Amino acid sequence: MPSRLKPLLAAAAAFLLAPAGAAQGPLPRIDGIVWQLHDASPPAEGGWHRLGAREVLIQWTAVDGTAYVPGTGLPESANMPDWARIRREPWARRVIAGLSGRFDEDRTRREIGQMTDESVRLARGQFPFRVSGYYFPAEVDPTWTDAPAVVPQLNRLPRPLWISVYDSSNIGAENLADWLASWLPGDVGIFFQDGVGVWARRAPTARHYADVLAARLGRGRVRLIAEAFRQQADGSFRPATPEELGPQLRAYRGHRIYLFDGPHYVSDETIDALLAQ
Repeated sequence: MPSRLKPLLAAAAAFLLAPAGAAQGPLPRIDGIVWQLHDASPPAEGGWHRLGAREVLIQWTAVDGTAYVPGTGLPESANMPDWARIRREPWARRVIAGLSGRFDEDRTRREIGQMTDESVRLARGQFPFRVSGYYFPAEVDPTWTDAPAVVPQLNRLPRPLWISVYDSSNIGAENLADWLASWLPGDVGIFFQDGVGVWARRAPTARHYADVLAARLGRGRVRLIAEAFRQQADGSFRPATPEELGPQLRAYRGHRIYLFDGPHYVSDETIDALLAQ
């Protein structure tokens, strides 16, 4: 989230030709933000609670052998978060603790067993915040034909447990929902990546995905990640403008919305502009 750098020209063309749909009315309240930790990540300082955020999903607490929480036995990051401050923030009243991950998606899929071993050890430790759930940072999509083989690994992890799902190949909401229902354990929830930031689809289409997934899997198991960035032709990312992000969020009214990623892409200036719309 995002770990997939895809060619943009065809995707952007399809995006621009798709119907825009309606995204009117007041801004819906979001439920939370996502925070992707790395050694150069910005500190989690912002007014996301002003948009409604009360929960933060930390993408991982250890990645590629580097820990971002103390007491794991792994080498600790030189850019350790200020957990004492973060746990007092109004947008971090609840924390979904991401477990052990890898930056590279191919490596993630090769090392899923090792990641699970590391995640079990992490989950047995003492996190420096109150945990509301756990997130296993293995992003799944229908091109991962071995994804159902992950089930024994998921069954080793604590609950409540979440994973993330995307559909870069655009098989469609119904097919994606059927695929997930065919193998995903019934007590594992999903964060669906809307794909808007990587030009995979427009927000109304992403809303349709969320509706279908909620109907098929159960509304309590589905949360929606609003990509608050836009991928550029050179593969880099920029923050979404308020004019882009406002309609995107309005399209998702009624779903549980999480911004990816708050510290990197959603500044206080953006929040001010959104609230002024």
